[in-house]
Amino acid sequence: MVTSLVGSIRRDVQYLGTGVRILMKMRSMLSDDFTAADLIEQWARRTPDAEAVRFEGRGLSYAELDAAGNRIANWAHATGIRHGDVVAVLMENRPDYMACWLGLAKVGAVGALINTNLAGSPLAHCLQVSKAQHLVLGDELRDAFVGARDLLEEVPQVWLHRDGDKEPPPLEPGWNDLDAALAESSPSAGRELRADLSPKDKLFYIYTSGTTGNPKAANISHHRFLYISAAFSGMAKATARDRMYVVLPLYHSAGGMCAVGLTIAAGGTVVLRRKFSASQFWEDCRRERVTLFQYIGELCRYLLNAPPEMGENEHRLRLCIGNGLRPDIWEEFQDRFAIPQILEFYGATEGNVALFNADGKVGAIGRMSPLMRRLMKIKLVRFDNEIEEPVRGASGFCIECSPGEPGEAIGLIPKDPNAPVGQFEGYTDPAASAKKILHDVFEKGDSWFRTGDLMRFDDEGYYYFVDRIGDTFRWKGENVSTNEVAEVLGRQPGVREANVYGVNVPGADGRAGMASLVVDPEFDLKSFREAIHRELAAYARPLFIRLQREMEITGTFKHRKVELVKEGFDPGRIPDLLYFDDPTEAAFMTLDTATYERITNGQVRI
Repeated sequence: MVTSLVGSIRRDVQYLGTGVRILMKMRSMLSDDFTAADLIEQWARRTPDAEAVRFEGRGLSYAELDAAGNRIANWAHATGIRHGDVVAVLMENRPDYMACWLGLAKVGAVGALINTNLAGSPLAHCLQVSKAQHLVLGDELRDAFVGARDLLEEVPQVWLHRDGDKEPPPLEPGWNDLDAALAESSPSAGRELRADLSPKDKLFYIYTSGTTGNPKAANISHHRFLYISAAFSGMAKATARDRMYVVLPLYHSAGGMCAVGLTIAAGGTVVLRRKFSASQFWEDCRRERVTLFQYIGELCRYLLNAPPEMGENEHRLRLCIGNGLRPDIWEEFQDRFAIPQILEFYGATEGNVALFNADGKVGAIGRMSPLMRRLMKIKLVRFDNEIEEPVRGASGFCIECSPGEPGEAIGLIPKDPNAPVGQFEGYTDPAASAKKILHDVFEKGDSWFRTGDLMRFDDEGYYYFVDRIGDTFRWKGENVSTNEVAEVLGRQPGVREANVYGVNVPGADGRAGMASLVVDPEFDLKSFREAIHRELAAYARPLFIRLQREMEITGTFKHRKVELVKEGFDPGRIPDLLYFDDPTEAAFMTLDTATYERITNGQVRI
């Protein structure tokens, strides 16, 4: 009892210390007139020669990064781009990307950061909803834009930006040469270009990943960028000596805000890579003397699945920070690569709910003592998976969860629009913003942000991710968490990746479990079935298995499910191998057209 109490007090002190460090960092960065542009200009003045960005063997100092931003700002101003105007940016990871949003910030313009993996109608959708009049287009992505151009109602003015030292192909009719314009642009720019800019103004749009539909453009203000940068910098105890390895895309909040913001808040170095490569990861870390890296989603699993290499645990890393590290690989990942500390956190691009796991509790996304829960205004409320709404009691108000009880995480939106924390800045689409707000939750007139995520917490105050709302499905009268089932499947021998979802079966109530797997040659279906029948309840076991060569993912390594759910278990629509857990054979049997018809006609009891 005494040991447990001492341990609890020690953890509370540790988390309190981290909180104080975060608040001190915020205090130094958040003021009435300080913007994201001011942050980099500050380092350009204080430490002009310090390396801001490292890319493909070349370094860019803070003075040089600021000068590149000034060229963009002067070009934008000369072009007529002003405070509040939107400029879309479609470019792969490279220093020019950071210079681009910095320069736009210097004139008060808004950068719409477009997902570089999109093509066709999703790409056209993102450009359309941004309402951008101009597009900075990296030459490496010109084909993607051309393929989506005819789907646009209004085509923005295109400014082609060459990829590094490569000579771009000839410009298409109506396009502009951004490199030529920048060559004539001054590397100096004064604050008068953004004289009317406030930290509350928009810095850029970041799009949601679109795993369940078209991406939504989230509003990110200068204040939010600085707030997140300060928080992450405080959590990581970042200093100017830190070198953050960024392999995640700069168009997303994880790579472009958390990782980059954390680093520049401390005056450190962003070691930037164009795209993630498991085979080059540890060599890059060694060569570039990396001290930090940010992970997300399945990145850690990809590294674990890579063949062992010499020197993979010989590095200068002191910390990796991120979210989505599954409990089934946590300790193996940390041990194999000799990572001193893993700092798992929970947060969303647009949300006001944030948690962090400062003491490395395996599987936890964060911890809050009862006092912290009251101070941070974060609650878990009971949730009805069938109607996908929080449960309300006889009083009409929501019901808080008890320890161990899963519920939706929500965060209080302060009534005072000037409150420094807890704000929800919404999306460009007001209707989409309205759907994320829950009203009259614990009292009349209150408003809370809906994360759309189910969590639970234990008696020690640790929080655990359960599932995304909509990913949880109901089968045999029970709620099935796709995330929890995927964790079990993912640790079976031969399984490289597991994506779990529910599919409709004619004549059956609810949705039956299905798993898409990427497997190694030694994967054994018989042993796999024995394991999942041993480890999972009957209602949670996947009834159908689909074997894919590779998993379709978003640019931030999240599994896509929309098309998989639509295709269901129909062999007429699916080119991959399909299996059905046949109860009469007590084995996974090949799912062919005849078996499919027997199932859908109700001839097979499931």
